[in-house]
Amino acid sequence: MEGLLLALGIVVIIVYLWYVSLIKKRNASREALSGIDVQLKKRANLVPNILKIAKKFMEHEQSLLTELTELRTQVTAGYDNNDPQAIKQHLAKAEQLNTKMGQLMVNVENYPELKSDNTMLQAMQTYNEVEEHISAARRFYNAAVSELNTAVEVFPGSIIASMANVKVMPFYEADEASKAPVDAADYL
Repeated sequence: MEGLLLALGIVVIIVYLWYVSLIKKRNASREALSGIDVQLKKRANLVPNILKIAKKFMEHEQSLLTELTELRTQVTAGYDNNDPQAIKQHLAKAEQLNTKMGQLMVNVENYPELKSDNTMLQAMQTYNEVEEHISAARRFYNAAVSELNTAVEVFPGSIIASMANVKVMPFYEADEASKAPVDAADYL
């Protein structure tokens, strides 16, 4: 009888430790997602300043500027970080903003007076630094999500995760436009 109680106690301890490990991994993934959000907020705060500077010079690019403003609003809107689909949509909108900001930076090249403006140069440099931070945050997020998803999908973690309502989280994935090869002729 003592042996049975000891074995049951060991099983309970193992299940509890596995549960704690899953919760730690879920929280690490959420922290990593929060890190992306912090960097996206930095970018979102920088975008209006870049747009104000660009507006002075870029009268023909009004639709792009309007689209950037709308995307910025969508990226800064809240989302449910417990819902994998909401996370995926949030990350997709952030990637769309990144793509449109890239288009804006390319268009800046067509405006020599804007391209040489010190304020714009500083804003572009700051923007590039923020993009590097976002990239690092995305790598950290994907590493944390990989650990979580592995723990959730592998037995017995899958059973414990389903009982504790711990779900797999989506990886950050670049959109198709970001994966396309770059043609240098477009920039010459």
